[in-house]
Parts: sequence; C-alpha cells; structure tokens
Amino acid sequence: MEQSAQQAQQLDHLATAPPPARPSPFAAFGAPGLGSPAPAPPPEPRPILELEGEEYEDELDALGDWVDDFLLRVYGAEVTTAAPWCPQWQEHDDVVAWLHALWLAYQQHKDPEAGLAGMFVWHRDFLTHAVAVIRAPGGPLSACMTSPERPAHRILPGPPPSTRTEKPKTEQPAASGMVEPGESAS
Repeated sequence: MEQSAQQAQQLDHLATAPPPARPSPFAAFGAPGLGSPAPAPPPEPRPILELEGEEYEDELDALGDWVDDFLLRVYGAEVTTAAPWCPQWQEHDDVVAWLHALWLAYQQHKDPEAGLAGMFVWHRDFLTHAVAVIRAPGGPLSACMTSPERPAHRILPGPPPSTRTEKPKTEQPAASGMVEPGESAS
C-alpha cells in the first residue's frame, strides 16, 4: 500500500504543470530556458519569382540594395564582351532569380552558425558559379551593356511555349474482349 501511495504521488507530481520558466542564463546566446518553448523558426524563404505584388516589390528592392551596395561594388569587375552587365537587370527574370538565390545563400553563409568557413563556402559554391552564368558571353545579359561607354538593354526572346498535340482518339475494342481483325490483343 505504501508503495502504491508513493507511485500515486509521483504520478500526481508528473501530471502537474511545470513551474513558470525561469530566464535561461544562456538566453543572450539564443538558448531557451529550461521548460520554455523553443523560439519559433524564421519563415521559410521563397524564390522571388513565386512572390507577387507588394511582397515581390519589397523583396526586389532589398535585393537591389544588396546587388548595388555590395555585390557590384565588391565583385562587379569590368564590363566587357566577355562579362556583360545590364543596369536594368531587374527586368531580366532569370537574372533576378539567380541573384536572389545568391543573396539568400549569402545571408545563410554569413551567419555565425555557418562556422568560420561559411563565407569561403559561399564564394566557392555559389558566387563563382552564379556570376559565371549571369555574366557569360552568351548568357542572359549578352544583348545588354558590353562596354560602359555604350549602355544597352535588351531582353532576348526565349523559346516559345510548348505545344501539346492531341493524339487522335482511336476506337476502343469492344468490351466483350473480342479483338477486331488486325488489332493486337495486348
């Protein structure tokens, strides 16, 4: 009986709500206190071309600030026929998509949680490839500015949309399972 009473006390104790959480001594480092819920995760980033309206415009403005104030200033290099650029890059959807992905990767890899090699990984795995694609001689900006003395902007036409051709409907064999002469029974 005594053991049963002790077990009942333990169950009651376990079933009660935990005491109010005390602030964690590690709260300054982002660690939650014992018994307190973990902070809500940040919203998942979405590709910029999936955004619409004001949400798209706000994201494009922020991206433009990063491209103009950081990316071009540090990594812009000279504009040549081998490395074209377009001052109106925001009108090239594919360039916007590439630069947005590059910016998201930059934000992730500059975070302290990325470790000491985070920025090296960004340079190696993201920056080099994205800039090579965007500024390639035959890339999306190839019809735009190839010399700072001759500003130019032209959107190259893309391929036409796919056309679906409908196959002519053939008459189905009779439901009785009998096969017409000249048809296979597969």
